[in-house]
Amino acid sequence: MIETTRLTMTIWTDADLDAVAALNADPEVMRFFPSPLTREESDAAVARWHERLVRTGVGMLCAREKATGAFVGIIGAQWVPYEADFAPAVEIGWRLSPSFWGRGLATEGARAAAEHAFSTAGVERVVAVALPANGPSIAVMRRLGMRDAGFFEHPLLPPGPPHNPHVLHVLEQAAGLPGTLLQGAG
Repeated sequence: MIETTRLTMTIWTDADLDAVAALNADPEVMRFFPSPLTREESDAAVARWHERLVRTGVGMLCAREKATGAFVGIIGAQWVPYEADFAPAVEIGWRLSPSFWGRGLATEGARAAAEHAFSTAGVERVVAVALPANGPSIAVMRRLGMRDAGFFEHPLLPPGPPHNPHVLHVLEQAAGLPGTLLQGAG
């Protein structure tokens, strides 16, 4: 589990499947993805995240608001699961329920996920990717102190607009994370 000031980020359980399926089916949440996910696709994604976490020690986690226990979304880090010039690398990512947008929780959780990846996966850098139109995610990357490393064609998505190219941002461990919030991981 990873804890921050306002979040707990834990391994997935069957009790989380309904909430993450609703998140993955929301067209507004998924507007920068090829399409919302069906229940079956969402459950399969959670199973992949769980397997990667168990196998590698880093993964996408179920994020909950610490004060209320409310489901916030998906935040974590995982080894890049596709071929790319910058791989092997650990990628941090986030997907939050709209009711939690604009509160700084994506930045807080992603910062903790990056710190966890640095300490657990033994990597010197983490990456994050997004479509250029995804201003909110790019803003999170900038708040984390990540540097813009250019564009790339995401190999798991169709070529060309609207699915490609993606922007790549990189954070070197030596650069540090501004405003570190991690209180404990384990």
